[in-house]
Amino acid sequence: MGVQVHHRYTTVSGHRLFYREAGPHDAPTLVLLHGFPTSSFMFRDLIPRLADRYHVIAPDHLGFGLSDAPTVAQFDYTFDALADLTEGLLDQLGLT
Repeated sequence: MGVQVHHRYTTVSGHRLFYREAGPHDAPTLVLLHGFPTSSFMFRDLIPRLADRYHVIAPDHLGFGLSDAPTVAQFDYTFDALADLTEGLLDQLGLT
């Protein structure tokens, strides 16, 4: 039986973010962040390999993958703004 990878959504600062989650919640957490022009899909084979030892979170940045994609008039796509959303996601999930 393989590791179950959950596909989840949550809203952070009014934006719907998609993330993949696997592994025990009491294990150390690894956050896998993708670059441009990819999404958390790039980690589809890695997540199950890590999930037996780690709690794995792999979000799609805003504008990528299955997360919302507001226009540039609606969201300032800067590194700082994307990092703030990631921090908001981790806060919402209770991860430090």
